[in-house]
Amino acid sequence: MRCWRIRLADNLAGLPHMTAFTRSILIAGALGVAACARIIPTPASEIPPVNAVTVRSEVAANLASDARAWNSGDLDAFLSAYLPSDSTTFVTNRGVLHGMTSIRAAYVDRFKAGARRDSLRFDSLEIDVLAPGVINAIAFYVLTRGDSVISRGPTSLVMRWNNGRWRIIHDHSS
Repeated sequence: MRCWRIRLADNLAGLPHMTAFTRSILIAGALGVAACARIIPTPASEIPPVNAVTVRSEVAANLASDARAWNSGDLDAFLSAYLPSDSTTFVTNRGVLHGMTSIRAAYVDRFKAGARRDSLRFDSLEIDVLAPGVINAIAFYVLTRGDSVISRGPTSLVMRWNNGRWRIIHDHSS
């Protein structure tokens, strides 16, 4: 993509009737289109009608399934909640992880045999429909060990309808 940007900038720089500002706007727009183009959208015919109650129920079931996968030590099942894409992101207190390889690497040590992995559940789920087939789910993750809460924090999940289910495309957990 870097070479494409340079060629585009060089081509636009050769247009004397454009101001630097206009060239900048065109470049920004072209980059925005290019960034969006790498995400293959779900066809509109596959996106279910938006019903907030149904969406909340589906996402709650997904999160419960994710928690079961976490609690049973099944990394592949846990990661199946994420859209398998290089554009999927996970924001942690250490930075932004891009793509499933990086996200898997962030979790793999917790799923090794004998690793301590506290019990996971999600509380206080809220859903905000952003667009057809795109939602933001906000909840609190809760990690417990026995009767004690070890960690609790907010999580914001941008999810997209894909292959018959809601999949995480952006995870920000603190």
